[in-house]
Amino acid sequence: MDQFPTTDVDLEDELFEHFKFEASKGQSPLRVDKYLMGLISNATRNKIQNAATSGNIFVNDVTVKSNYKVKAGDVVKVMLSHPPFENNVEPENIPLDVVYEDDALLIVNKPAGLVVHPGHGNYTGTLVNALAYHFENLPMNSSERPGLVHRIDKDTTGLLVVAKTEAAMTHLAKQFEAKTSEREYVALVWGNVVEEEGTITGNIARHVKDRMQMAVFADEEIGKHAVTHYKVLERFGYVTLISCKLETGRTHQIRVHLKHIGHTLFNDARYGGDIILKGTTFTKYKQFIDNCFKILPRQALHAKTLGFVHPVTGEMMRFDTELPQDMKDILEKWRTYSKSHTVEEEED
Repeated sequence: MDQFPTTDVDLEDELFEHFKFEASKGQSPLRVDKYLMGLISNATRNKIQNAATSGNIFVNDVTVKSNYKVKAGDVVKVMLSHPPFENNVEPENIPLDVVYEDDALLIVNKPAGLVVHPGHGNYTGTLVNALAYHFENLPMNSSERPGLVHRIDKDTTGLLVVAKTEAAMTHLAKQFEAKTSEREYVALVWGNVVEEEGTITGNIARHVKDRMQMAVFADEEIGKHAVTHYKVLERFGYVTLISCKLETGRTHQIRVHLKHIGHTLFNDARYGGDIILKGTTFTKYKQFIDNCFKILPRQALHAKTLGFVHPVTGEMMRFDTELPQDMKDILEKWRTYSKSHTVEEEED
């Protein structure tokens, strides 16, 4: 938002769309400046109000002032006189862990902390910046981002497929859209997951109150259909290691689906997993959890397995990667702890 102009815009100037949001069905009336503050990181109310004064905020393609009340179904846009910075991708020499590569595609193992594509507040230092440096003429996806077929969150580790040709991009995108690709994640979650395996089904849309979160909605008219299959891998009493297979690929799908069934990801700050949700009141236990959070300062989620049909050969390809060291370390700590402490004895 720091690029908002502070003077009126010449109506003859071309405006470029920087942000676009559609208010969900459950949206209660909310001032547009407050609405945008909840959606755009690093935005201040003053900057948003200046943008409204300058005629840069549109609702349903009509300019509005900052006191306009956003309601369900409204399409809110922020239009500025310069192109979005995230479309000006600067090549950067950032190392990539390439698991596989051929003429049509490559598989990258993304580390924690690496943002996949530029966005507000992250115009540099992303995976896309690295791809632009290491590879020339990558095809653009529907969002004008080179090579990307899908994405994973900044602090989630694991496998991503990147298209190197237009034909590969189209072919792979259709597989993801048709839900024929295979994606398996490993997650450490709070609580003892009772069922050995199960399926979570629930539409996902942006949270009505906290716009930085997604949420599950019972109303089928709100949000997008989402299905996650899970299976228990290992139990530690107060936390459980599980495998998650995605049938759909929605924003924060695993994180929000697991929270919905009462098993928030371990140390997932955005969804409240960075506090003790299960366990004892013992001081030593609190110290143990604090140490765990220091070892794994992010949500415990890793995109472990990726499978798809090769867009050229037609061969079914599957890639698998080891858990990153921080997750290995945290699991060892929990194994040791669970062997010497039982849930029953500490809850007595």
